Amino acid sequence: MEAELMALAAAGATTLVQQMATDGWNRARDRMAAFFAARGSTSPEAVASDLDTARTELVAARQENDEETATDLQAEWRARLRRTLRTDPQAAAELRALLDELAPERPAQQIRDVHNTINGGTYNAPVVLAGMIRKGPDGRP
Repeated sequence: MEAELMALAAAGATTLVQQMATDGWNRARDRMAAFFAARGSTSPEAVASDLDTARTELVAARQENDEETATDLQAEWRARLRRTLRTDPQAAAELRALLDELAPERPAQQIRDVHNTINGGTYNAPVVLAGMIRKGPDGRP
C-alpha cells in the first residue's frame, strides 16, 4: 500500500505543478487548498498562499529555462502529499478524484493494426517496429 500512496503523491505533485502553468490554475489551487485544509493541517488560505508562491517561482524559472526549479517544486509537493496520505490514507480516494478532475483531457488514442516487414540484408543494430513514435520536447523520439 505504501508504494501505491507514494505513486499517488508523485502523480499529484506532477499534476499540481503542471496546472501552475495553465489557465485553470485558480481552480486547481482552490481545490488543492481545500484538500489539504480538510486534513486539518492548515487553513485553505495558507495553502493557497504556499501554492501561489510556488507558481510564482515556477513562472520565473520557466522564463529562465530553469527546469531544476520545477523538479524541486514537484519534490516539495510530492513530500507534502505523501505526508498527508500517510496521516490520512482515506484521503487517497479524494486525491484520485481530484487528479481526474484536474488532469487535462487527453485525446482518445487511436488503435490500429500495424504490419511491419523487414526484408533482406543483414542488420547489425536494433530495429524498432512501431505504429507511431512521438517526439519528445527536445525534438528527438
